[in-house]
Amino acid sequence: MAGTDTLEALLRQAFPDASGLAVEDRTGGGDHFQVTVESERFDGLSLVEQHRLVYDALAAPLADGSIHELRIKTTKGTP
Repeated sequence: MAGTDTLEALLRQAFPDASGLAVEDRTGGGDHFQVTVESERFDGLSLVEQHRLVYDALAAPLADGSIHELRIKTTKGTP
């Protein structure tokens, strides 16, 4: 089961320039998460493309079922 620390580490690895990053266990059960990523990497990308990058970063816990539900909020970073 992936915890918030594991997910945050994966996101920090994928978005080392992130000016904001948060992972919240929404239900306390360890499988419903809200992630927020603020990164300059999203500049010029559609919302779908931004979310795809987050899904890619969390591919392993999504594939093994550790994440049952994932809510994503992305914003473009500030220079």
